[in-house]
Amino acid sequence: MINTTGSVHFVGICGSAMASAAAALKDRGFRVTGSDQNVYPPMSGFLAERGIEVMSPFAEANLAHRPDLVVIGNAISRGNPEVEAVLERKLRYSSMPELLKEFFIQGRRSLVVAGTHGKTTTTSLLTWVFENAGLNPSFLIGGIPGNLGQGARFTNSDWFIIEGDEYDTAFFDKRSKFVHYMPEVAIINNLEFDHADIFDDLRAVQTAFKRLIQLVPRNGLLLANGDEPNLQPLLDVKHCPIRRFGLGDRNDSQATGLELGGLTSSFRLGSSRFTIPLTGELNVRNALAVAACALHCGLSDRQVQSGFDTFTGIKRRMEIRGVAGGVTVVDDFGHHPTAIRETMKALRVRFPGQRLWAIFEPRSNTTRRNVFQRELGESLGLADGVVVSEVARLELLAPGERLDPNRLITDLIQSGRPAAYLPDADAIVEHLSQVARSGDVVCVFSNGGFGGIHGKLLERFGTTSAAI
Repeated sequence: MINTTGSVHFVGICGSAMASAAAALKDRGFRVTGSDQNVYPPMSGFLAERGIEVMSPFAEANLAHRPDLVVIGNAISRGNPEVEAVLERKLRYSSMPELLKEFFIQGRRSLVVAGTHGKTTTTSLLTWVFENAGLNPSFLIGGIPGNLGQGARFTNSDWFIIEGDEYDTAFFDKRSKFVHYMPEVAIINNLEFDHADIFDDLRAVQTAFKRLIQLVPRNGLLLANGDEPNLQPLLDVKHCPIRRFGLGDRNDSQATGLELGGLTSSFRLGSSRFTIPLTGELNVRNALAVAACALHCGLSDRQVQSGFDTFTGIKRRMEIRGVAGGVTVVDDFGHHPTAIRETMKALRVRFPGQRLWAIFEPRSNTTRRNVFQRELGESLGLADGVVVSEVARLELLAPGERLDPNRLITDLIQSGRPAAYLPDADAIVEHLSQVARSGDVVCVFSNGGFGGIHGKLLERFGTTSAAI
């Protein structure tokens, strides 16, 4: 593919990974163009600075120059005029994961971080440990690490560290993205049912992860969470070395001497003690996987700890957005009951004795459905008070599939938790301005922008006497 390609066109170029890959190809001498429906900062500026032409909106005419390869983004579907033109004219096309494999990963030492939860934090921490050690890795992360300032970078290093997403690759390739990533080391942090729009049940998710495991070479390593019951049926493998990590005593890489502090956590791995500037048991597991992987790859205890010491976190993962009127506003990407539960437990450690509010936007394709009706109530019920926003695009689901927000609120109230179901960010801000008080912590759980609720909360708490 590389030797016969001179020009590349990206359909959906304004995604962070697509834009970063486009810039890297241009640096290598390819002619690069792209298109998107909406072109806006920060990616519009990023692409303009690198001299990459972006056309908007999608149109068949955007392919008039007949590129040698068309890269079609995951969010693009049939009916897109450029997709239809590609198929009709029989142009060469690929998915983004295929492009990564052929142009950037092949021949390198690929470290793939997978799992239902914790992928972004673990990938970010692993990348920073390698970067801090001077190894200059390529990386692709589904978030923005504070230390790195970007979610993707492509270098000439032997190392490629990538977040292995189990979501499907493209409209024409329904396999999980991570099957394209050629893992030398595969980290699987946990395994639960998610993505109800593409997986029928837990067994289907397990099948996807089994395919990833089958790709680990005999000179590689499978690092698996030994405490995850849904992962155990997949770990009877003979084709590659396997090491289990976790808190239980059956693990090869077992964390002992666990200490969870307000701002830091520490654990012992073998004879070495590691400290991380992160809170909660979930982050100990993430760091444990990173330490086990980095040590396997030849880094020293000191290099691992130095990376931990200087790690500054990831945007939207228990990110403190500000404090106003004595109220702390936290932004978290969590949208699965387990992620919400673990974040709430970590916040209890981080803010001991303070009242916690959970604000939840049911926006993902799974949480809009009723597959986690009971589990969402249990996880949100760990807060002292709950507000749920209107379920996004509920009318697009069959009535029997929909999350029932009224039942969710009723269950929370019956469990003794103040709870409200409100239509949007403005209504939630108004509600919280009446009930929150100085010393409270408000954690917003959403995988979207949520109407700018974080800034609105801080502005309102800074001016209302109800929060004092």
